[in-house]
Amino acid sequence: MPGTLQTYRKVIALTGPVLPVVSFLGRLPTAMCQLGSLLLVAETSGSLATAGLVGGALAAGQTAGGPLLGRVADRHGQRTVVLAAALVNAVAVAALVIAALDHVGTLPLALIGALAGASVPQVGPMARTRSVALARRNGADERLINTVLSFEGTLDEVSFVLGPAFVGLAAALAHPAAALLVAAGLLAVCGTWFALHPTASRVRPEHRKASSVRTSLPGAVYALRAAMVLQGAMFGASQAGITALTERLGQPEQAGLVYAAMGVMSAVAGLAMAAVPATITLTARWRAATAALIALSVPLLFVESLWALYAVVVVLGVAFAPHLITIFGLTERIVPANRLAESMAFLTSGIVGGQALALALSGRLAEGSGAPAAFAVAVAAATLCAVLAWTARPASSAAPRPAAATPPDSARSA
Repeated sequence: MPGTLQTYRKVIALTGPVLPVVSFLGRLPTAMCQLGSLLLVAETSGSLATAGLVGGALAAGQTAGGPLLGRVADRHGQRTVVLAAALVNAVAVAALVIAALDHVGTLPLALIGALAGASVPQVGPMARTRSVALARRNGADERLINTVLSFEGTLDEVSFVLGPAFVGLAAALAHPAAALLVAAGLLAVCGTWFALHPTASRVRPEHRKASSVRTSLPGAVYALRAAMVLQGAMFGASQAGITALTERLGQPEQAGLVYAAMGVMSAVAGLAMAAVPATITLTARWRAATAALIALSVPLLFVESLWALYAVVVVLGVAFAPHLITIFGLTERIVPANRLAESMAFLTSGIVGGQALALALSGRLAEGSGAPAAFAVAVAAATLCAVLAWTARPASSAAPRPAAATPPDSARSA
């Protein structure tokens, strides 16, 4: 444990203590906007169908726009890209609030939602890319790189627990619009701060012309992206099943708490990943994580009580973060450095797209056949993840990254 804590101190030292806080607050709006838009449009329009359409447009925009923003950041650096996206996203989210309160039509709402999704500044993938690049430039070993990814993964998990919780609290105490306006403010302030932080200039492409060349990707990258879509499908199916079961048990207000409990345990498991010995390869970790996903998701099919549901999802949460972090680690290892931000954004967008699709599908299944039908989608997704883990060969595509010289000025002063 002391060794693990010391490794995390090294991770913080790479960027200084301010950037992780700023990047965490910059991620919260992404976690808040999906649920916030659904609640806002449902309340102002009185139509769940309209709310679902707007939420779907937001998810589709983020799924399509995230990789494009990552690609531009790879070519031209993060500073201008993130700054522009954060400001556009803040305006788009505020516009969605105004339009919903003004009771505009479904099509304009959906278009604004799509813009809000497409302009998400991708703070999570950019922070992950930035921290890994700084670690590589400082000659970090693989243990430190894995710890960087564990730390960033944990920040993602915590944001996706606290974001919806804050939206639910704001909706209960005031109005869903309040939560989205807070999200717009965080985007404007923390997104700008993240974009202008001195570390952004230290990971910009050194040779602009070379960075614009489209380097080909190894085939294993697409298996990793598919696995991330399936992980998102597990999230969406689990959310639908949890909602259906708590409603059947007469305690629908417990759905958010159950899902949050799963997220908290996943975050704890993510932090613990730094203690995994470096001798255990990333491929072995991926296969072990997918085996755990299957073994720990099957009990969902047989849950009949609230406390059993809590117990099963908390245990299942142990497998989520290790799977996510390992996929990020494998991707970082095998993609060319000049396509890292794009690849990280692809993974995050894959989660969003997979979650939205599975939520729509499993929600319908749960309405007709109950919670087990939704949970069956999660088990199927876990099984497909395992198939990918055991058939893909990402290790054969990996090449050692040269350690760049340590920059003369330290990011710690920021």
